[in-house]
Parts: sequence; C-alpha cells; structure tokens
Amino acid sequence: MAQGSADFTAKRNELIRGAAMLFKEKGYEATTLKDIAECAGLDRSTIYYYIESKEEVFQEAVKGILYDNVAEAEHLVRLQAIDPRERLRRLIERLMVSYEESYPYMHVYIQQDMQKVADENTPWAREMSRQTHRFEKAFMTLINEGIEQRVFRSDIPVSLAANAIFGMVNWTHRWHKPDGKQTAREIADAFCKIYFEGMQEQKSPGPSSLRRNTRADD
Repeated sequence: MAQGSADFTAKRNELIRGAAMLFKEKGYEATTLKDIAECAGLDRSTIYYYIESKEEVFQEAVKGILYDNVAEAEHLVRLQAIDPRERLRRLIERLMVSYEESYPYMHVYIQQDMQKVADENTPWAREMSRQTHRFEKAFMTLINEGIEQRVFRSDIPVSLAANAIFGMVNWTHRWHKPDGKQTAREIADAFCKIYFEGMQEQKSPGPSSLRRNTRADD
C-alpha cells in the first residue's frame, strides 16, 4: 500500500466505483461498508486495508472531477476571442460529457445532500463549496458577457439564467446513463438549442411592424 502497487490501486479504484454505484442506487445513507465490501468481493475486515470510512470513499469518488470542470470553465472564460454564446455552449457540453465520462461519480455528488456526508465546517466541505462557487461564477460571467454584447436578453437575472442551465443538466442524474438512447453531447446540444432560443436578445419592433399593429388595432 505504501508503495502504491498497481494491484492495490486497481482494487481500490474498483471498490470506489462499486461504492459509487451503490450510492446512486441505494442512496449514501442506506449504503453500508458491508455493502461496499460485498460489492468488491471483500470481507468487512479486509475493506479497511483500502479505505478508512464510507465518507472517504465518497470524497475520493468526486474530488478530481469537480476540479477538472472548474479548470475548464475558467479557461473558457479567458478565451475572449470567442463569443460568449459559443463559450457557454462549450461549457454546457463539457459539463454534460463529464457526467458521462465519470459516471456515476458526479451524479452521486449532485443527488447527495452534502451535510449528510460531511459537516459544512470540515476542510473537505469548505473546499467543495469553494470549487462549486468558482464553477457557478464562470457560468454567470459568460452569461453576463452575452448580455453586455447583446447576444442574450437582459430582462432575466443572471443568477436565474445560470440556475436554468444547472436545473437542466443536473436533473439528468435521474435518467441519464452512458448507454442510453442519447449521448452526452446529443443531450447537451438539445439543451443548448432550448436554452439559447429562450435567451436570445429580444428585437424591438421596427416602425413598419408598429404601423401594421396600429392598423390591426384600428
């Protein structure tokens, strides 16, 4: 274990993935270490060779993916040569693809009440909160840029517009699986079509339209 042997690492990764599947199917609270051990083909005593607690398994399952998504989001924010709509489209796609590539880890993270995993004052919980806020800020920055450049409509609060994206993508934990009818990119493309049409800058009616409306009213 101290040398990080390939066998140890492979078995630990298998254990973490099996635990994540159990968390998704049964819920974090209902899953026991005994369940995790049986899923990995281990007895209750042997499992402590690989992990110390159920909390550790959960934290290991999600930590790297969130960091990667935050890094990509902040990279897209810096790409000023690309218009904000395209950058936001790429970010939505990246988020959805990460859910598929890391299935079921991020879906477990989304559906779980974090207060049941760790006290909000623990270092891990505070770090997850910081990363989540950075990720949300990237979305809001791109939306705000779109509003300023008159790509997006300005009559919807930025925070509400961002939450609309999270609502669409995060709810996929209830129904999306990597072997489903649509791929993550296809789902992201559909979401973007719905979202961008709704967020499109509203054109003011021209003089001819106003004249037509006036005659219709007469």
